[in-house]
Amino acid sequence: MERVSAAAILDAQGVVKGWSEGARRLTGRTAEEVVGRPARDLLAEEPAPAAVAALTGRVLLRHRDGSQVPLELRAHAVLGEDGTPDGFVITGEPPGAREPDLGAEAFQQASMSMSVFDTEQRYLRLNDVACQVMGVSEDVLIGRPFPETVEDARHSRGFLWHLRQVAETGRPARYESFTGAPALNRDHAWSIEMWPVRDASGAVRGTALAAFDSSDQYWARERLALLNEAAAAIGTTLDVVRTAEELIGIVVPRFADFASMDLFDWVLDAEEPPALTGTDIALRRVAHGSGTEGTPEAAVHLGEVDIYPPFSPPARAILEGRVIQSQAGEPAFMRWIEERNARGPAGRRHRVGAHSMMAVPLRARGTTLGVAVAVRINQSDDYGPDDAVFAEELASRAAVCVDNARRFARERTTALALQHNLLPRGLPGQAAVEVAHRYRPSGSQAGIGGDWFDVIPLSGSRVALVVGDVVGHGIPSSATMGRLCTAVRTLADVDLPPDELLTHLDDLVTHLAGDDSEEVAELGATCLYSVYDPVTRRLGLAAAGHPPPAVVLPDGTAHVVEMNAGPPLGVGGLPFEAMEIELPEGALVALYTDGLIEDRDRDIDHATAELCRALTAPAETLDALCDGVLKAVLPEDPSDDVALLVARTRALGADRIATWDVPPDPEHVATTRQAATDQLTAWGMDEAAFVTELVVSELVTNAIRYGAPPIQLRLIRDRTLICEVSDGSSTSPHLRRAHAYDEGGRGLLLVAQLTQRWGSRQTGSGKTIWAEQQLPPV
Repeated sequence: MERVSAAAILDAQGVVKGWSEGARRLTGRTAEEVVGRPARDLLAEEPAPAAVAALTGRVLLRHRDGSQVPLELRAHAVLGEDGTPDGFVITGEPPGAREPDLGAEAFQQASMSMSVFDTEQRYLRLNDVACQVMGVSEDVLIGRPFPETVEDARHSRGFLWHLRQVAETGRPARYESFTGAPALNRDHAWSIEMWPVRDASGAVRGTALAAFDSSDQYWARERLALLNEAAAAIGTTLDVVRTAEELIGIVVPRFADFASMDLFDWVLDAEEPPALTGTDIALRRVAHGSGTEGTPEAAVHLGEVDIYPPFSPPARAILEGRVIQSQAGEPAFMRWIEERNARGPAGRRHRVGAHSMMAVPLRARGTTLGVAVAVRINQSDDYGPDDAVFAEELASRAAVCVDNARRFARERTTALALQHNLLPRGLPGQAAVEVAHRYRPSGSQAGIGGDWFDVIPLSGSRVALVVGDVVGHGIPSSATMGRLCTAVRTLADVDLPPDELLTHLDDLVTHLAGDDSEEVAELGATCLYSVYDPVTRRLGLAAAGHPPPAVVLPDGTAHVVEMNAGPPLGVGGLPFEAMEIELPEGALVALYTDGLIEDRDRDIDHATAELCRALTAPAETLDALCDGVLKAVLPEDPSDDVALLVARTRALGADRIATWDVPPDPEHVATTRQAATDQLTAWGMDEAAFVTELVVSELVTNAIRYGAPPIQLRLIRDRTLICEVSDGSSTSPHLRRAHAYDEGGRGLLLVAQLTQRWGSRQTGSGKTIWAEQQLPPV
């Protein structure tokens, strides 16, 4: 005891049982005067309850001469056999008398919040940082239970639960919490570690904790998580407006209480950007969002154009090409807020509490597309340098997605315009079939495909029905489609059979692939070419890797034509197989591209059956039938382009056709000419007799002179009057210019001058020369 400045022993009732010499020197009272008396009699004033509960603290004793003696006292319990306190050993010394304890100083000066609680979760000690967090001095908290010093909230209850668990189990705990504190104006992230404090016997006497403010690390992780989320959430579609909405959904409300995105009009129109100037900047509001329902902070409605003066943060961000931050109290910020508020309904202030904003330019590939604005109202922290770096990175990602959407829209518009110019706008007049068609481009991000169709009038009232598909998307696909469409028309004009035409088309695709491997070889192409003859009512067709047509008979039965599809165009070296089917008058033939029945999530057999059912549905017109087919067969969002061509067959009766076999003798030319004239009279077409006599005379004479038997003349009365002369020779005639003294060579020139058009086609047994005359309207 002599080594202690002052010491006293108290029993469990607080009666003094022992008194040291140091205590006598400090109080002037001897052991005879003190021993046996209650310790309370020695106090000049009652100690603080917190100090009594903590068994440590500063007290005032009354000196023997009546003066007051301040002492720093600490009580140590003396345990009995049953483990309960039998008394206390009190040690004390004047304030400042003890040598500095480096451990205690380190605890007090630690940069993190540190506290000590007893096993009843009462405060025993706090360092300076803990007192700053709590907003009160240590004296106010010592001895008080933790629940009395905080609000009754979920995070407080969680903190208390961990304190009790450590005290009860004696095991340390570590956890993270995102909460506020009484003296802090915003929530902080805390990394908290708790551990039990044991006495010499190993018994748990209290709980100590250290709480590290990890807010900077927390917000860094949050920003990184937002960037990762943005990478997956922004740019899910190639739509500019949807991309803007996705950006707003990322930043509100976690990064901003209000955010908006404004773009230049040329971005939305897929045009090229104009040069920026220092004058007012006009931007269109594309998207905005708020943590408050109804977005009351927005002074500009969606879709409206707003004019940004050069002093405004959005205009500065665009002109200077950098993030512009502005805080409450700055003249530019206040001017901006006042201008926004002045535009509110009836002067109502929408932005009360707005204290920080950022304007971030949206730049992609060296081009400024617009600006994004973020405003904090309810979040207490102003935007800082780290926030600016994060916003710039986020805006950069969003700008690339917006630019991709813009470029896609421009390419899509170009491809659509190209296709619309290449596809037939109005189908040519012909009498063989009644036709209707539909072309529906997909909304796929891959772009416009190369689907196409055509209806080509042929000689002899026949008509070619064609559908094709360049497998791929975008402008190269559309350009290839245009080449193939033109090539088919050219080859059809030669009047080749379907299989021969596809062979020539295959050679063309192979040639194109050799010239430009990216355009054709990687894309590939398919085609279905068919020819319908209304005289014989036969449909000849051949396919190059294309789906077969569907046929609906007049009795309502529908089926898909069984045929060999052949290899796709461009494979080369493989033959194409032609076939013919006979169709009754009034039959429906549906030609289509694979986008109508094929899809990743659809069964092709089921889709084909749906197509056949849809084709048999009642419809007032073929156009209505096409609409019904697309509605019944296509999904809501088809992934590929679709071309559909529906034709209803017609037939030319025997009363509209006249045929004569011509002997290979020039003497029979006059007889044949007279027979043709008589037939025109029977048809009531005497006005066409003069030209017809000349055409028949020239064509029959040439067949007799230069051709080979058998020779046949056929007249067809359709929308035009068609004269056909067939012979067994495969040599085609040529139009030439006769000289002044030539005896011949003027026949075909005369036919070409007198008729609407003329030509020749190869047949299985020779050739046919034909000529069409325009008939006067009935």
